[in-house]
Amino acid sequence: MGNMGKAKYKRVLLKLSGESLAGKGGYGIDPHFVQLLVQEIKSVRDLGVEVAIVMGGGNIFRGTQVQWLDRTTADYSGMLATLINSLAVQGCLEQAGVYTRVLSAIAMQQVAEPYIRRRAIRHMEKGRIVIFGAGTGNPYFSTDTAAALRAMEVQAEIILKGTKVDGVYDKDPNKHPEAKKFAKLSYIDVLKKKLKVMDSTSISLCMEHDMPIVVFDLFKTGNLKKVVCGEKIGTLVR
Repeated sequence: MGNMGKAKYKRVLLKLSGESLAGKGGYGIDPHFVQLLVQEIKSVRDLGVEVAIVMGGGNIFRGTQVQWLDRTTADYSGMLATLINSLAVQGCLEQAGVYTRVLSAIAMQQVAEPYIRRRAIRHMEKGRIVIFGAGTGNPYFSTDTAAALRAMEVQAEIILKGTKVDGVYDKDPNKHPEAKKFAKLSYIDVLKKKLKVMDSTSISLCMEHDMPIVVFDLFKTGNLKKVVCGEKIGTLVR
């Protein structure tokens, strides 16, 4: 590929699940995994690409799995978990010499700026990495939906969904060795086949506004950079 090292996109939105920070343990924050992530993000920033990040919170608290709380309270707790993750990623990025801003959909002026669309865009234009915490600020909406929404608001060209698998399969490749990987999918395919790309609300939003999504393995060194440079990695949904 001759275009390695030359970015295909000017502005991208990276969706990070909480689990991507948890490492092998599945819970909490593993500093080793955060450092790996930071190096990947920094390599893309060094190409001059403007990066926004939407953080999940499932490594700390997953609202949809808590039965003993009402859904609204559980969802707000999940949003607060995303802020813990946002601050962890911010701290590591800044140690690596990358300027960042955390913008929260829930007002928390001591630790994060409030989410204001124009301010977010301005930060990105100045070369800062913007980390969006607290989802959309509303219960019943996932951080996937927040990623779709923010990508449109800041006019990102593509959503990069970093996972632990190298794309979207017709079934779980960890349990079924014969699982088939899709190189490309339409939004309708994802909805019809109930494929675990992002939830249906976020897929519908992307479909309505023509926002492409790439699902790829974030933990293979260099993958994020390859995706940003236009290499065919993972699964493209459009």
